[in-house]
Amino acid sequence: MVDQRSSRLGLWLEVRRIKLALWIAVVEGLLVAVHVIDRWLAIAVAALALLLYFLAGRRSRSLAARHASWILATSQSIVVLIPFLLIVVGTFTLIAVGILAIVALVALFSERH
Repeated sequence: MVDQRSSRLGLWLEVRRIKLALWIAVVEGLLVAVHVIDRWLAIAVAALALLLYFLAGRRSRSLAARHASWILATSQSIVVLIPFLLIVVGTFTLIAVGILAIVALVALFSERH
């Protein structure tokens, strides 16, 4: 049964909200990863999006507004993970390079001429 407050847009967003949130996060995450968008700006936008969702979006009478605010908050929350993942991956990369350097040095110094 369709709620009387439902709109075409609200129903369309409801069906596609996960895909929309993920696509927005992918595009914006790439922009954050290549430093087109500053990570601190992305974090600030995510905080505002979450505030908007929890203070107004969940209580909205409009199905479209509820789903749009959910999509915004979800996509921005995913984007915030990108700088964190870059730090983690970068750290592991440095550790791997350091281990390879140690292995190379051990191999070089253990050679006998």
